[in-house]
Amino acid sequence: MKAIAHIQSDFPEKFGIPRQSGLTSLVSRIIFEPEYRIKEAFRGLEGFSHIWILWHFSESDRGSWSPTVRPPKLGGNTRMGVFATRSPYRPNSIAISAVKLEKIDMDDSYGPVLYVSGADIMNNTPVLDIKPYLPYADSYPGASGGFALQEKMGDLKVVFSDGTKEKIPESKREGLIAVLSQDPRPAYQSDPGRTYTMSFDISEISFKVQEDVLIVTDVKSR
Repeated sequence: MKAIAHIQSDFPEKFGIPRQSGLTSLVSRIIFEPEYRIKEAFRGLEGFSHIWILWHFSESDRGSWSPTVRPPKLGGNTRMGVFATRSPYRPNSIAISAVKLEKIDMDDSYGPVLYVSGADIMNNTPVLDIKPYLPYADSYPGASGGFALQEKMGDLKVVFSDGTKEKIPESKREGLIAVLSQDPRPAYQSDPGRTYTMSFDISEISFKVQEDVLIVTDVKSR
């Protein structure tokens, strides 16, 4: 297989990326390689509200795998079978994300560009394929979530120190707050005195977590 496209997102590093797709409204762009910039290849896609993105865990591809992994959801201390998790450390480093298709833009330089929201994918990640999401076949409302639902994901109140909120573009604030409210820290770290820094868009976001409140302490340009 080879990459058909690359995604442009607000996450230049792994730390801080939403743990699953669909948890934020941040918009990303999918830019196709020249040989796939053919309008006819996208005919009919505009009729779908959501799509599946198949992509490569390119930054986590070790060339080897382990039958068990430590899911962050369980605090990083409990081992589960790799096929019972969405760990990037797999026999084949392939991932899948369901995202909302906001629009298809016919760009003069890049041909058809897909604008999607809710992607949990690092910037410049290779995309292997695009498939339409089919509500009648792909949705199972009564499905069991296994150990992934044993603990609620972070639901923090996000507050900004004086002057920091204004340093984030207004169009990006809601998405950033959604990311931070889910607690981007590793599940096994809960030091209230520690300052964490994550890259977001063109900024470096520094924050602390005290009980159920995440405090943005500084915002700097990268």
